[in-house]
Amino acid sequence: MQNESVDVLIIGAGPSGAVSAAYLHKQGLKVKVVEKSKFPRFVIGESLLPRCMDHFEEVGLLEALKEKNFEVKGGARFMRGDRICNFDFSKKYTDGWDWTWQVPRADFDKTLTDTLIDWGVDIAFEQEVVGVDFKGSDSITTIKDIDGSLSAIEAKFIVDSSGHGRVLPRLLDLEKPSEIGKHSSIFTHVKDVNRPEGREGTIITFDIVSLDTWLWVIPFSNGLTSLGYVGPTEYLESFEGDHTEKLQEMMKLSDYYYDRFEGLNYEFEPRIIKNIAKSVKQLYGEGYVLTGNSAEFLDPVFSSGVTFATESSLCAAKLIAKQLRGEQVNWEKDYSDYMKEGVEVFATYVKEWYTGNLQTIFFDSNDNPVIKAQICAVLAGYVWDRTNPFVKNHHRLVKTVARIAEMEKETKGQEN
Repeated sequence: MQNESVDVLIIGAGPSGAVSAAYLHKQGLKVKVVEKSKFPRFVIGESLLPRCMDHFEEVGLLEALKEKNFEVKGGARFMRGDRICNFDFSKKYTDGWDWTWQVPRADFDKTLTDTLIDWGVDIAFEQEVVGVDFKGSDSITTIKDIDGSLSAIEAKFIVDSSGHGRVLPRLLDLEKPSEIGKHSSIFTHVKDVNRPEGREGTIITFDIVSLDTWLWVIPFSNGLTSLGYVGPTEYLESFEGDHTEKLQEMMKLSDYYYDRFEGLNYEFEPRIIKNIAKSVKQLYGEGYVLTGNSAEFLDPVFSSGVTFATESSLCAAKLIAKQLRGEQVNWEKDYSDYMKEGVEVFATYVKEWYTGNLQTIFFDSNDNPVIKAQICAVLAGYVWDRTNPFVKNHHRLVKTVARIAEMEKETKGQEN
């Protein structure tokens, strides 16, 4: 079995792996990226948040992405019946990027890897990690290629950016149940031939059909639109037929979008991800770190997946570079605690979405511009800004504002 030696082995070539690889390569470290798939390939996570633009810019990947003219995302729309709540990232509380993109991930991810390869980063596709053996902080990872041949990679550090593949959590028994409820998703792409002109045809929308079931509509600049429902696993399983028939039936739940997409052929048979939320016992260990969805995944309702992936991968890469230079690194404080702080903020918003409290603020409050700007900053991914009351006091403030909105609603009802 042939051996190869590197400073850092990165498992997975998506945005998380790409950001880590870009940073570490620029630090002069020998990096190897192994990816089970062949790019381009389909993957979910098509709506970005402004916060991740900081990461792409810092590691030098932003300009290559800009050249692709992906659909600009300047905010998001939430709908529930005839009630609409729009968020405009240019009116958020926290300073930072006012826009990002809606992207077909096959094109987006390939742009990242093509750029890295042009820089000289070693990326090996169709290479599956089948085993890892740690000897202190060093490791030997066993790789199986598409023909079944085995090879080994010695590394001083491993970054698991494998996303939903969750390689190290599986191999090292790090999985644990998520505190987020059991929701599943079903999704596909369509040629959006009935797309309206102007902003209506480009804006990302979350159409709420019940307290815990909603439709996403994500238009791309290439004429395709991503459609997907998220709801309780048992509810999605209650629809009969194959995946196409299930999604076609679910589309009838959306009064707003049913006519626009009725009768259109799906670009591929809809796919299902069951029990979306994932968690792990720990985010790092001697000689390895988990980044992105290989560590935590909450729920797609606020499009946080890619941003957490790039935030965690850049943070981890900086600590790895320091450690391999012989500098002291506090992984618990500077990585685990830091990432958990952001995850806890977003987890509160996901949980309060499904309790209905956040939906009350979105649809039944007086639309206070100060509160809306503070919540908008959270939805833009700036969940580490503790000057924002809706970050610092996230555990209680959402409940409090929702309660006030309900009281005002009751008072108005009594007056009428």
